[in-house]
Amino acid sequence: MRATHLLYLHGFRSSPASAKARRMARWVAEQRPELQFACPQLPPSPREAMALARDISQHWPAQTMAVMGSSLGGFYATAVAQARGCRAVLLNPAVDPARDLAAYIGEQQCWQNPDERFFFRPEFVDELRQLAVGELAHPERLLAVIAKGDEVLDWPEMHARYAACHIKLLEGSDHGLADFDDYLQELTEFLAL
Repeated sequence: MRATHLLYLHGFRSSPASAKARRMARWVAEQRPELQFACPQLPPSPREAMALARDISQHWPAQTMAVMGSSLGGFYATAVAQARGCRAVLLNPAVDPARDLAAYIGEQQCWQNPDERFFFRPEFVDELRQLAVGELAHPERLLAVIAKGDEVLDWPEMHARYAACHIKLLEGSDHGLADFDDYLQELTEFLAL
């Protein structure tokens, strides 16, 4: 059964203007224009970001929806997939963002537009802890793309977290997955797009 809905969740300090988000929007427009695609600007509050993801997808049929998330968005996508039982592709997913982002409390800039700023508040670390997903109920529905060349996150930690899932382990690449186009077809096939 082909997917009818796709939710793309960007990472920390990123936006719908990221290279991967724009590539997915272009792919949908060219290959599956009837697919309902959403790629919202996520608020800095993790609780609010997850509420937005839930609001967008709450009426989507779980059996034909899919989610894709990058970095912090991969952490969120894991939670969405766990709650809905849908398929997910996780691109260099954050494993413990509460630990990792505690060092980023304060004013931040968006990667795609340094003029866009937001404030990452101390309570957001606690919100991330509360959103952590334990054991994965349906690991067979998840595909983690993990780059050994990731300069931001620890690839062995990602690999260990998603060991029960499908894994595409890239020998090089980087955190932003500059070679995303090379395996886009494989990812869209996994999501039944």
